[in-house]
Amino acid sequence: MTAAQTQIALPTRLLSLDFFRGLTMFLLIAESTETLILLGEAAPEGTFLYAIGQQFHHHPWAGLRFWDLIQPFFMFIVGVALPFSIANRQKKGESDQSIRSHVFKRALLLLLLGWGLYCVGNDHIVFKFQNVLAQLSVTYLLAYLIMHKSTRFQIVFSFILIVLTEFIYRTFWVEGFNHPFTPNENFGTWLDLQYGGADLGGHWVSFNAIPTTAHTIWGVLAGQLLMSNKSNHEKLKILVIAGLIGVVLGYALSPVTPIIKRICTSSFILASGGWTILALALSYWLIDIKKYHRGILFFTIVGMNPLFIYLFAHLGGSGFIENFVKPFANSLLGWLGEQSLHIIISMIVLFILWYLCYWLYKRKIFFRI
Repeated sequence: MTAAQTQIALPTRLLSLDFFRGLTMFLLIAESTETLILLGEAAPEGTFLYAIGQQFHHHPWAGLRFWDLIQPFFMFIVGVALPFSIANRQKKGESDQSIRSHVFKRALLLLLLGWGLYCVGNDHIVFKFQNVLAQLSVTYLLAYLIMHKSTRFQIVFSFILIVLTEFIYRTFWVEGFNHPFTPNENFGTWLDLQYGGADLGGHWVSFNAIPTTAHTIWGVLAGQLLMSNKSNHEKLKILVIAGLIGVVLGYALSPVTPIIKRICTSSFILASGGWTILALALSYWLIDIKKYHRGILFFTIVGMNPLFIYLFAHLGGSGFIENFVKPFANSLLGWLGEQSLHIIISMIVLFILWYLCYWLYKRKIFFRI
């Protein structure tokens, strides 16, 4: 990993993508501080606020909550940014071979970083590949390898991955793992058990990287659309239609194939992909078409260092800051009560994480791989 000192000129960028990436990263670091979860739990059970708070938890199995969209957001955003990144490198005179070499190296580093996150705190190597970085290494590489094909080819390829996943889960024959939509009794869990990387408590599976590649491919298609010569309103129309198709197909399929994020069922890929495209469409309409820019920098600067802040927050950075803040908060605000104090501490930690991104942004320090 190197620190690249580059000049950022926000007006020349696709601001909606910067905002979308920044918002997603802000939510990811908010997860590490438990701020959103604590706010939801503070409300009495059965109230509207409590119901909203539940949206910041992953669904335990079959169903879809807002928090289940964060990883699809991340996968999709990487895809959207890919055509812009390749075009910038080509403008700088890089050869196709050089770009291809960079992509393969980046995919490998993402895999090693994702794998390494599971090794931290253990006294032995842990073979688990269920986190965002490890799975992104697969989706990023596959999306790149076909991004120069036709739009039709990319769409068909993405659906082949979805259909293939559905077929494997439904036809897998090993006794005890031939129940496609039952926790820990499906093909995904069986596969992870073969190399000792099963997550039996959370039911997440490594094979998710294959179907969720569709999210990154659809992101590439969205990026290519936004780079095209079509009018802004035509681009917006295509995004909205594509998003609605995904949402409708996903929920329509759910009675047959449940929407399950933890094993990335076909209905989940479609529904979450549709919501993700609609989220980009909303950002594009609000920021790039309507030119509403007030407050977007707050989130954008978090997205300028996505890999750094993700690793920092998930490698103990949040806990370190909390341990530093807690004694002062306890001394000054202990009279508020344990629950309120916990919420305030988590909000302070979240602000400090944000300020760290701001500090790096002001000094034009951006970590890249």
